[in-house]
Amino acid sequence: MVEDVKVAYVFPGEESKQVGMGLDLYVHYNSAREVFEEVDSTLGFPLSRICFEGPEEDLSQTINVQAAVLAVSIACLRAADEISEGTLPAPTLVAGHGSGEYAALVAAGVMKLSDAVKLIRERGRLMNEAGRRKPGGMLTIMDIDKDTMDAICLTAGVEISSINAPDNIVVSGDNDKLGKARRLAQVKGARRMVPVRGATGAFYSSLMEPALEGMINTVNQFPYETPRVPVVANVTAQPMNTVEAVKEELISQIIHGIKWQQSVETMLARGITTFFEVGPGDMLTKYIKRISPGALTFNISNAQTTSEIIRWRKGGR
Repeated sequence: MVEDVKVAYVFPGEESKQVGMGLDLYVHYNSAREVFEEVDSTLGFPLSRICFEGPEEDLSQTINVQAAVLAVSIACLRAADEISEGTLPAPTLVAGHGSGEYAALVAAGVMKLSDAVKLIRERGRLMNEAGRRKPGGMLTIMDIDKDTMDAICLTAGVEISSINAPDNIVVSGDNDKLGKARRLAQVKGARRMVPVRGATGAFYSSLMEPALEGMINTVNQFPYETPRVPVVANVTAQPMNTVEAVKEELISQIIHGIKWQQSVETMLARGITTFFEVGPGDMLTKYIKRISPGALTFNISNAQTTSEIIRWRKGGR
């Protein structure tokens, strides 16, 4: 049995979506099935069917995808707890990437799943509407350091919307300015640049300001509990321990960049040695390995990967 290990649970955002996500969990685990049934009942339509069957076009809609990834992430967590018979190591810290922060809040006992689903769906609607009012997009740029990217942003008029790893930075802005940023990055040696798929606006930037008033009103409609486990915030990369800090984060998050690399470094500095990525895909695992190659990482993304956690708990890895 593995003891005395400091574990963090981390939850992916909407980029990790994929048609079919969560279906095997729904089929095999009662706890996961209950999550999807609760989400469908809360929203009044079968979001689970969109997760399981698509089509991709429907799943990718901002109003659907954030809630869908939240549902799958919590289903993964509940299924892992079920299959381990409650022996999963308790996290010392939790964190989520972008919209994944809502799953982290549920895991930390800050919000009920039903409330988080309603809030994140409205968040998606507001962000999509802001994207229509102030059109733009997002571009991932590889192999450029932050100082160089800061200079590119200043010249091109775009903003850093996510620092994922030392060699993976996302920028947001209107399409003309993104084009200028792309050209400048090429000159500076960027070898790969990829538009963020499914982004219907310049998320996590000042172009989302039209969504702020609605977010303030919506965030204040829900009850919150003090985090049982500190939640590392996207905006500050520091742990949140109070309801006030959580509400401030949820509001400011949509117009500020995601400090994911700094968040992981904060967790490492606080003694975290093992990360469980809970949710579809393995994007955060890849980022963490770029930030700290020695960190131990596990994925809880489907029925098969939960067995890896059980083997590890029994000293099999």
